Amino acid sequence: MLLLARACLLLGPFVLAFFSGGYFTGPRLVAGVVAWSCLALALLARRGGRPSLAVPAIGGLALLCAWTALSAAWSPSGSGAADSLERGLLYLGALSAAYVALRGAVRWVEPALALGTVVVIGYGVAGRVLPDLVELSRTRSAGGRLDQPLTYWNATGALAALGLVLCARLAGDRSRPLAMRAAAAAASAPLGLGVYLSFSRGALTALGVGLVVLLALEPTWPQLRAGAIALEAGAICAGVASLLPAGEAAEGDGFATQGAVLLVVLLAAMAGAAALQAWSARAEDDGMTRTGPLPRRVPRIAVVVAAVLAVAPFAAAAVDDSETPSDPAFGATAERFGSVGSRRFDYWEAALAGFASDPVVGRGAGAYQAIWLEERDVRERVVDAHSLELETAAELGLVGLALLALFLGGVAVAARRAGPQLPGAAAALALYGAHSAIDWDWELPALTLVAVVLAGAVLATER
Repeated sequence: MLLLARACLLLGPFVLAFFSGGYFTGPRLVAGVVAWSCLALALLARRGGRPSLAVPAIGGLALLCAWTALSAAWSPSGSGAADSLERGLLYLGALSAAYVALRGAVRWVEPALALGTVVVIGYGVAGRVLPDLVELSRTRSAGGRLDQPLTYWNATGALAALGLVLCARLAGDRSRPLAMRAAAAAASAPLGLGVYLSFSRGALTALGVGLVVLLALEPTWPQLRAGAIALEAGAICAGVASLLPAGEAAEGDGFATQGAVLLVVLLAAMAGAAALQAWSARAEDDGMTRTGPLPRRVPRIAVVVAAVLAVAPFAAAAVDDSETPSDPAFGATAERFGSVGSRRFDYWEAALAGFASDPVVGRGAGAYQAIWLEERDVRERVVDAHSLELETAAELGLVGLALLALFLGGVAVAARRAGPQLPGAAAALALYGAHSAIDWDWELPALTLVAVVLAGAVLATER
């Protein structure tokens, strides 16, 4: 029973990814039933255990769900409140199940979730490099950006970035088998390409946060080398993709031929990264390269860099809004990476206005769309505030924010304490935290459940 619960928790998010990321009600409800069933199986198979930091984390999320349900009484959107409650209960079941089921098996969490991200992102990338064999749906709003199978390009980029951080950790972990370390380095190539093809500036920034947090938690020479190899593999593929028109248009004349070129480069980058990582691992074992800790100042510098990267999107949005807001180039074009233009500041301003109108209890779960219609300065349909914290403030007020802080704080403290044992998981959670603060990750269960399972794993390491 315990093995079945673990398998469902570790594979479930990636199965859900192929159902529009679990955004819609049907797949989300099925996922919720599976999550709570996993909890029941795990509880039947396990007895005892001291909850430790799981109490504030799981308790905070449970109270947030209860407050969400209560806020439906004054929410202007009954369906929106129901959706919010369904998501919360899904995450609560998955977090509780992961905490109970993964105790004693946390070492397999990072490789299992890394493999899942490779499968999902690899499927999306296959539609670019093998278009005649893998034909993916293309949405007009994506404008050629890599959005399948999750159907949202920014979430796809975030998932690829999360997988890249996990692979960088696996490649740099000297306690892992050589084959796993080499395979993780190879997997960094398609994941890095996935980040690029999403053309998501937020995902790229969050990737930076995750990698520097990983170095802060594991400041060793093997980890630094493994991170450099992983980044190099992804950067080579991204660089070649940027030179191919089909890499941006995702359609048109010559797309299949250019996809074949990109496939050759991708395979070569994977082979090169695997060989380089294998050589590096052998050199470490033979004493040919340094294996000790990095200089003491490195973790402190890494923390500062991570903080700057996490704040950068907010600063960029504020600067862009200070004069005349500019929209970035639409769709799949590298010009997006050179622009700070975004409408997010408008979304955040509306959320703050909604919070100011009822700061204690908020406007009710699912109310942001109504708040946007009242406060917007531009005629644009927006459903989410593109920020977990700001949307919670607008919809659930200070009470909701306090409960969210209890949940996130419990996970953050557990991740910090679990850093020596699961640095990859802790770094991936930092990545998710940075990205969910500037996008609607919380509304896309396939992405958020990966972070929830990682959170359950770091909670499971507590004694």
